[in-house]
Amino acid sequence: MTRIYLDTSAYNRPFDDQTQPKIFLELQAVVIILQRVEAGIVELVTSSVLEYENSRNSDLLRQEAMTRYLQLAEIRQEVNEAIQQRAEQLGHNGVKAIDALHVAGAETANSDYFITCDKRLINLAKL
Repeated sequence: MTRIYLDTSAYNRPFDDQTQPKIFLELQAVVIILQRVEAGIVELVTSSVLEYENSRNSDLLRQEAMTRYLQLAEIRQEVNEAIQQRAEQLGHNGVKAIDALHVAGAETANSDYFITCDKRLINLAKL
């Protein structure tokens, strides 16, 4: 079964300005992915990093919504030494620390896809 890791930016897409076509289309993609998770077609991966980042969100509506989404996950990846080392390697390539932990966690969980709406991270991945 296909494993998908959504980072925090994807989970927060429903709360962004939907009048922007790019944001609206990204939201539609996230909705379709979550529908496929609920239908048992794909496996959702969560992590202690997602939980930590969500816990720091001061917008309680966003925090509660993301918590509900994270509960759909079949797989939970805890940060460990290997993830920390991989994140450090990614950091040397310009990836922010929290983003590097997301990517390393997704890799460790054998995710088939890492999905983000973070333009900076997407641009780094193109290099």
